[in-house]
Amino acid sequence: MVAAVQDWPAPTATGPVRAVVTLPGSKSITNRALVLAALADGPGLIRRPLRARDTLLMAAALRALGADVDEQADGADGADGSAWRVTRAAGQGHVDGHRVDVGNAGTVLRFVPCVATLALGDVAFDGDPRARERPVGPLLTALRELGASIDDGGRGALPFTVHGRGALPGGAVTLDSSGSSQLVSALLLAGARFDEGVEVHHQGPPVPSAPHVDMTIGMLRGAGVRVEVTGHDSWRVHPGAVLPRTVDVEPDLSNAAPFLAAALVTGGTVTIPGWPTRTTQPGDAIRDLLTRMGGSCELSAAGLEVRGGGTIHGITADLRDAPELATVLTALAALASSPSRLSGIAHIRAQETDRLAALAREINALGGRLTELPDGLVIMPGPLHADAARAFESYDDHRMVMAAAVLGLAVPGLRIANAATVAKTLPDFMDLWTAMLERSPEPAA
Repeated sequence: MVAAVQDWPAPTATGPVRAVVTLPGSKSITNRALVLAALADGPGLIRRPLRARDTLLMAAALRALGADVDEQADGADGADGSAWRVTRAAGQGHVDGHRVDVGNAGTVLRFVPCVATLALGDVAFDGDPRARERPVGPLLTALRELGASIDDGGRGALPFTVHGRGALPGGAVTLDSSGSSQLVSALLLAGARFDEGVEVHHQGPPVPSAPHVDMTIGMLRGAGVRVEVTGHDSWRVHPGAVLPRTVDVEPDLSNAAPFLAAALVTGGTVTIPGWPTRTTQPGDAIRDLLTRMGGSCELSAAGLEVRGGGTIHGITADLRDAPELATVLTALAALASSPSRLSGIAHIRAQETDRLAALAREINALGGRLTELPDGLVIMPGPLHADAARAFESYDDHRMVMAAAVLGLAVPGLRIANAATVAKTLPDFMDLWTAMLERSPEPAA
């Protein structure tokens, strides 16, 4: 793995990339699988999980609630450490005085408090400074309405303490989940263990990244949980057992975005093996988006192959269902031949950083012309030039690092500040990125 550095010189492409890039597993699937396994009635196996800061924080949080998360061979290829075996359901023992570090992981911040209500004892939650600004208040209010005791000092934010009583009555609750679909998923994931199950009603602007709710429902049903979609923005989880199972984690399709974007920037070809033919990952939307921007996508048994067409076209796109693609698409749009407008992503202002403001600030510092909208960006392409005296700031945001790497392919001399923060979801990003370029042949003389 590349050592952590303050400024990483983003490699510039010397010709079309020709690479096959094998990516680790999906963070969203891994963390949902961990929660469900910790609530199950027997040991479960998670094969090829993502091991990154967010998932390691989730594993540590569930251990604090009484679960065992152990490395072992997955039983398929016999490789040591290729799977996590999860046993001892959370809530079976006393956890009084335990602490959970959520880091800056939205899934840990939102999923784990619901599980902690089923434990016996007090569990204190805190995390990175930015995590204290991320939306969680509606979830804490909803849990109180379902019977939980939570002390947050009236802040509706970190730090807070869940006073676990070993059970939660559950029932029906209404909340505004327009800040994050994880607020819905959090209640649904633990709902089968509530005495009355849970019926969740969203009231407010549209839920962003709705496919992630579909992912949660699909994984619950795979664990034998009865889930109903009872209406528009309404869901019901019936009380009952959570069955132990083996989960094969798909490659993270959102983390594939910068590598596939490299094909368009360089006019090359990038293949991601193991791309699922059917998936609930919102990142699958990248196929349509890159096609509209001038690439060609072919899904086969070998994986997803993306070819650049030589010209990047601007795009008008509503990214509400796939907001994690916004940063890389913005970088591509800044290198395009025509303007772009990205919308439906007001909520990404409250993610690892205010991504709309950060993208506009950093790309405009390179000579770009980005205008912030209340829910998106207008990108007017133009020549970009790195400033030798200024690094591209990452704002401790893994997606900003990925966007900057895409820009660096075409902008010589671009440096990325604290690029190591990409380890939040893809620790090997810099190694994979460098290897992708090293495997690509030099242009003919």
